[in-house]
Amino acid sequence: MALSKVNRLRSRQDFNAVYRRGIRRKSRHLTLLALQQLHSEKFLSGNVSTRPTPETASAAPTRVGISISLKVSKRAVVRNRLKRWLKVAARSLLWKFPVGWDIVVLVQPEATQCDYRQFLQELEQLLINAEVCDGD
Repeated sequence: MALSKVNRLRSRQDFNAVYRRGIRRKSRHLTLLALQQLHSEKFLSGNVSTRPTPETASAAPTRVGISISLKVSKRAVVRNRLKRWLKVAARSLLWKFPVGWDIVVLVQPEATQCDYRQFLQELEQLLINAEVCDGD
């Protein structure tokens, strides 16, 4: 099953913001970038003119984006399989995420030798290392 629409990071602007200002943590197969949202007032009221506050930032849903380059594999079948596994792993860990984070997962070329359990374990460990979620 895929991530729900509210939990997907999709716009180029959001990805670029996470790339520029996000916390970076790296493992052998994955790189995690995480940024606490500051623009989350649009999720609450639809009124983009109001200024965000710490209370409104914490009310926005956590969004996850996945990026896999051609360096990982030239074959789209392989890249899509890895992306599906990561979406399922992120969805299964979503209940551990606090609200109000934008998370980007970058896949390293060595990830083609990974299986789903390794992705799940590495993603959870990266989230703990980045202090996005607790190790409970």
